[in-house]
Amino acid sequence: MAIIEKDDNKRITIDLHGPQGNAFWLLGYAKSLCKQLKWDSEPILTDMQADDYEHLISVFDRHFGSVVDLER
Repeated sequence: MAIIEKDDNKRITIDLHGPQGNAFWLLGYAKSLCKQLKWDSEPILTDMQADDYEHLISVFDRHFGSVVDLER
């Protein structure tokens, strides 16, 4: 057993090939992150839904890429 210090700056990782890579899950998670950050979610969610899946993940990454890593 090892005792390690908690890393509060650890980034969140989402595997786009898993269930979290589902477009509806990403939309819900984006809404949740906006709520936590006290951002207006409507413009972000509308932009995410404006085009195809690649556009959705691009918009997600643009807004939340500083705290979330997307894995392909």
